Amino acid sequence: MKVLISQQEPSITAPFDNLRNNMGATIDFHPFFLVETLPAKDFRAEKINLPDYTAIVFSSKHAIDAYFHLCEEMRFKVPETMKYFCTTEAVAMYLQKHIVYRKRKIFFGTGTPASVAALITAKHKGEKFLITTSANANTTPITSEFEKAGLDYTVGVLVRPVSQDLHGIDLHSYDIIVMYNNSDVTSLYENYPDFKQGDIKFISFGKSVVKAMEDAGLQIAVKGPSPEAPSAAKAIELCINSK
Repeated sequence: MKVLISQQEPSITAPFDNLRNNMGATIDFHPFFLVETLPAKDFRAEKINLPDYTAIVFSSKHAIDAYFHLCEEMRFKVPETMKYFCTTEAVAMYLQKHIVYRKRKIFFGTGTPASVAALITAKHKGEKFLITTSANANTTPITSEFEKAGLDYTVGVLVRPVSQDLHGIDLHSYDIIVMYNNSDVTSLYENYPDFKQGDIKFISFGKSVVKAMEDAGLQIAVKGPSPEAPSAAKAIELCINSK
């Protein structure tokens, strides 16, 4: 059983090693796309003046790196008074790469747009928020929360997905392919415009990729995360057992 995962190989591979050892699976990792920081000239075209914002919203580590890179490139010194609102604790902790964490005003949610909006209590409502995002990402879930709360915000694209060359991969040699992001689907069809699924079983991991896969006509064998498939490794196990 051959499995292709559309991401870089993680540092902790134990769950996948179990599939290799116990189920005889061959598991390969190859990112279908990479995330790059928007060039400063493209960011300037968004007409966003960084000093205008007193609070910033992050949903990814890529956006954090991009923000501080752009600040440096545009010679904007981020004030110590800046407030940071992050979707998860893991994203918030990543700020330590760029700032002294304990000296800053940092807040984090539980992974949902609503949990981020809930962090913005009365004392933060006067802030001017910059919501960072990636090109082509759906920001409606979080902007609708900010609209309901009557907050002053601007959406800023800081990063963009770049499709990778997949022509060296024989996709039809794989029994199972796992996708995580709508940019995975974009990359697949940019590389293979006439791609046909055939006997390949696809796994979607993450809610955002499901619509893109279905719109492309891909049949999804297992959708995760779910109670039955809380991890990608478990989703693969279910898929193997269903064959």
